[in-house]
Amino acid sequence: MSRRKIRVFDTTLRDGEQAPGIALQPHEKAEVGLQLERLGVDVIEAGFAGASPGDFEGVRAVATAVEAPTVASLARTRREDVDAAAEAVSGARRSRVHIFIATSALHMEKKLGLEPQQVLEQSRDAVAHAASLVDEVEFSCEDATRSDPAFVARACRAAIRAGATTINLPDTVGYMLPFEYASFLADVRRRCPELREVTLSVHCHNDLGLAVANTLAGVQVGAEQIECTVNGIGERAGNAALEEIVMALNVRSDYFAVETGIVTDEITRTSELVSRMTGYLVQPNKAVVGANAFAHEAGIHQDGMLKDERTYQIMDPRRLGARTTLPLGKHSGRHAFARACAEHGIELVGEQLNAAFRRFKERADAGGVVALEDVFEEVPA
Repeated sequence: MSRRKIRVFDTTLRDGEQAPGIALQPHEKAEVGLQLERLGVDVIEAGFAGASPGDFEGVRAVATAVEAPTVASLARTRREDVDAAAEAVSGARRSRVHIFIATSALHMEKKLGLEPQQVLEQSRDAVAHAASLVDEVEFSCEDATRSDPAFVARACRAAIRAGATTINLPDTVGYMLPFEYASFLADVRRRCPELREVTLSVHCHNDLGLAVANTLAGVQVGAEQIECTVNGIGERAGNAALEEIVMALNVRSDYFAVETGIVTDEITRTSELVSRMTGYLVQPNKAVVGANAFAHEAGIHQDGMLKDERTYQIMDPRRLGARTTLPLGKHSGRHAFARACAEHGIELVGEQLNAAFRRFKERADAGGVVALEDVFEEVPA
C-alpha cells in the first residue's frame, strides 16, 4: 500500500528560539541545522531574518551549512522583511520565505489596526514579491483558528494566486480541540478548492497540551506538512514536539498510512543537542526523549520486560538511539534485583537472595534509586 509523504518543517531555530532566554549564535544555529539535516527534516526554518542583524546572520549560517533541506526565514508582509528573508536564505540549495499576517478579527483590529481588505492586499503583494526572489513561498494566516473560515479561505486564495506554494493554517494560541481543528481545516479546504493545488501545513501550539494531538488531527484530514520543534520548545507552553508526532505516525502507521523522511536513530541525539544548546532541560517523563521514557521501576513491569519487552514498550528505544533501563527502587521486584546482581557478577540463590533482597527493600523504602553498593559492601567491577 502506498503511503502519503508528510513533510517535516522544523522551526526549532525560529519559533523554538522564541522561548524566553534562548539566543543562539550563528555558529550554534549552523550546528543544530546540520544535526536537523542528519535527522532528515525537509524544511528548516532558521529564524526571522528581519528581526535583528544577529538573526539575519543565523539564518544565513544555516542556509550555507546544510545541503538537503529547504531553508526558510519568517517575514511579515513588509517589503523590508521579505527582502531580508530572501537575502538571508539566498545561499540555500532551496530557499523559502515564510510570510505571515493575522486573519482573526481580534488581531486585525487590536494588533494590526487593519481592515480585512487591507490584510488581503498586503498578503497578495508580499507573496508576489517573495515569489520573484526565492524558490518557495509559504503563507500563514496567523491566529487562523480564531478567524472566520470564510475570510481565511479568501486570504488563502489571494496568496495562492500570488504564488504561494505552501499554505499554513496555524493554531497560534493553542485554542483548538483536535476534532475542531480537523473540522476547521476541512471547512477552509471546502471554501478554497485551490488549497488542493498547494501543500497544506499545520502548526500547533501547546497552550492546552494539545499541540501534538491537533497536528495529528490535521494529518488525518489531509495536511501534507507538519510544523514542529525538537523537544516541543517554543513560546509560552511551546510547540508540537517533532519526536512525538513522528513516532506517533510511525507506531500507528496502521492508522495514518503516512511516512516521513525522519531518521529515527537520530532523534535522541538531536534532542540532547537542542537541550544543551538552548539550556532547556527535557523533563524526565517527556514522551519519547525523556530520561524515564524507557525506564521501568515497578516490579510487575520489570518482570514483564524481562520476559518480553513488548509487554510494556510500544517503541524500540534502540531505533531512537536510546535504551531500556530497569532502575532499582522501592517498587522493583525480585527478578529485576537478581538480574542486576548477576550483571555485576553477584550470583545469589536461595536464602542469600532473600536476605539481600530484604536489605535492598529496606534501603529502597527510604526513597530514591538504590545502587548495589548500598546493598553489598563490595560490588565487582
